[in-house]
Amino acid sequence: MAEAHQAVAFSFTITHEGVNIDFDREVLHLVWQSGVRSFKKRIARIRNNFHNGVYPGSLRSFFVIYAIVTSLYFAGIDLSCGLINSFELWIPGEQLAPTVACILTCGLYSVLIWLGVILLQRYTLKLLLMYKGWMFELRGGTGMSTKSKAWLLFVKLIEGQKPMLYSFQYSLPCLPLPSLKDTMQRYLVSVRPLCDDEQYARKEKLAKEFQMTIGPKLQKYLWLKSWWSTNYVTDWWEEYVYLRGRSSLMINSNFYGIDAILVHPTRNQAARAANLIYAALLFQKEISSQTLEPIMVQKTVPLCSWQYERLFNTTRIPGLETDKIVHLNDSEHVCIYHKGRYFKLPVYYKARFLRPVELQRQLEKIIQDNSPLQPGEEKLGALTAADRITWATTREKYFSKGLNKTSLDIIEKAAFVLILEDEEFQFDPKDPSKLDSFGQLLLHGKGYDRWYDKSFNLVVSRNGRVGFNGEHSWADAPILAHLWEFCLAKDFFSLGYTKEGNTVGELTHELPRPSRLKWDISSHCIEIIESCALSAYTLLEDVDLRLYMHDAYGKGIIKKCKVSPDAYIQMALQLAYYRDARKFSLTYEASMTRLFREGRTETVRSVSMESCAWVKAMENPDCSKEEKCSLLRKACVRHQRGYQDTMCGKGIDRHLFCLYVVSKYLEVDSPFLKEVLSEPWKLSTSQTPHGQTSLFDLNKYPNHISAGGGFGPVADDGYGVSYIIAGENIIFFHISSKRSSPETNSQQFAQQIEKAMTDMKHLFDFQ
Repeated sequence: MAEAHQAVAFSFTITHEGVNIDFDREVLHLVWQSGVRSFKKRIARIRNNFHNGVYPGSLRSFFVIYAIVTSLYFAGIDLSCGLINSFELWIPGEQLAPTVACILTCGLYSVLIWLGVILLQRYTLKLLLMYKGWMFELRGGTGMSTKSKAWLLFVKLIEGQKPMLYSFQYSLPCLPLPSLKDTMQRYLVSVRPLCDDEQYARKEKLAKEFQMTIGPKLQKYLWLKSWWSTNYVTDWWEEYVYLRGRSSLMINSNFYGIDAILVHPTRNQAARAANLIYAALLFQKEISSQTLEPIMVQKTVPLCSWQYERLFNTTRIPGLETDKIVHLNDSEHVCIYHKGRYFKLPVYYKARFLRPVELQRQLEKIIQDNSPLQPGEEKLGALTAADRITWATTREKYFSKGLNKTSLDIIEKAAFVLILEDEEFQFDPKDPSKLDSFGQLLLHGKGYDRWYDKSFNLVVSRNGRVGFNGEHSWADAPILAHLWEFCLAKDFFSLGYTKEGNTVGELTHELPRPSRLKWDISSHCIEIIESCALSAYTLLEDVDLRLYMHDAYGKGIIKKCKVSPDAYIQMALQLAYYRDARKFSLTYEASMTRLFREGRTETVRSVSMESCAWVKAMENPDCSKEEKCSLLRKACVRHQRGYQDTMCGKGIDRHLFCLYVVSKYLEVDSPFLKEVLSEPWKLSTSQTPHGQTSLFDLNKYPNHISAGGGFGPVADDGYGVSYIIAGENIIFFHISSKRSSPETNSQQFAQQIEKAMTDMKHLFDFQ
């Protein structure tokens, strides 16, 4: 009863003695502060929207134009065409009428001219950003031509000063729709090395039939969509590839990121978690205020920032046929999971974020909490690891009202979820299995101790090692990688720890204990939860994950080979896969399309005639070293060109995917599209992005680099490989496959990568 009375902030009663009003001043003060904070954010949002709406123009340019127009009028040059005289007739007062009419007319003309200048600047910038020749020159290593240098200078002149996070959104060009003929040609070139003559002839025939029959009709509908929407791919890709997927997210969709494993600033779990929460909240504040600098290539060419919007306060909600992404503008709490129990941790105090020392104290209260588990609570997260239909029906039946709905709302409306892991994450260069276990726990945990629907979970182990688990539908890995770099940089170089491993600062006051979430879970629902946990355990036990730290050489040596580091590593993966499987297979590499508005990713088909020729030469003892070097450089150049094409919107797979969606809407069958989209990707690769924040000085702090992250196997009999070029001397490979497949073995594939990298180095006589 005492707790119930404390929960009442306001009471109103009428008795025989009169009216009695009782209220808690502290609670009402908190309510007032919350309203003030929301009002300030609303005002800031309006101000930011105005800034972005007129960008690359500015309010200053309006006053300059107004001063010029007014000066011209008083100099005898009347631009109003008699409009001032007309205004004078409507304004009372003979003395004030001319002045007021002049101010109004000059102001009206200035606004019109200002808007015209803004539109001219914006569309000029958009036309300039459509040019991509600079990228081919830079990545080719030849340096910029005079034409590209002039273009770069012109872009800098057009761009406004101090852009905010979303300032360039209106100026970015739309993703161009490739011609049907070009896509067909690129597709046939990409599959030629994977087919014998008979198979290729069949694919060529299917492609020509498609191009001559239903293809042009589908292309016309897609052309209309490309003109009507800001991006003809993104909305369909999000809906049909992610949200309509009915399988478990845990292995098939979610991905993970790892700590900077070469440093270990503290072993205090609560302290490390407190600093990371605080750093994440600072990043959230920069997004909401739009003070986060947009990513700029060459400090001039902007990348689309649209995906940052849903980084925080976002949850994927299950549905029977399709899921939906729910995003809130703001959240005032973080959800904490510790030893099977869920807690609500408010992160504001008197209109400010809780400081790290205050957050540490709150987390210590949670860690010291010995309250018993409620029935079904410990493995509740397994529902989010289940197939989407099971989770949707269970959510509707048992979590749509009452106490369970209230607690579920707290989780889903949290800024993010923090996992206080009850196990230790280890790294030992002499024992690679410890790093493997580190990655496995971040990818899937125990199958029930992550909330896989949240945009991301921060995971802090018992010994202070950290990582994250990210949901994939709302955005791609570079966004979470940016957040992760920001958090680690703040943790290492700004916030820091005391000699005892605690957060810096002193606790000046005691805060209320974080509230424990309550559940009323029926016995039948508990059976469903246990069944989901068992299914999740079966899935995660089948994952074979190997984290290989290649420290023999890194980017520094690769640069001396005068080839692209990414292309070099992709060729190493091709050689390793061929030696492992004794054949070539369709290979997926993710490439960004964020040079365009609302761009996400495109597929680079890494297998080419040039790469196959080089791999076969490496296996031919009669082939000379010089010939192998020449073939490797040709293969790298070919791969690099394919990567550039996809970044410029000249991809294959997203175009064919959208044509397939149109065919389904029109209810027409295409044997060609059906076959293309059913081709399995036996090797799926991705480079983990890094270096997006200037807070990391890798030359000064070479050990403070994250080990990157990874994802689960895409095919049952294939590999998923993610890699990060960590500084000059280290490359991390995250290799996943399924234990149930007799055709794959992650440990063996790691050894093949190591051998391939060694053999490639020997080609260039580096000792």
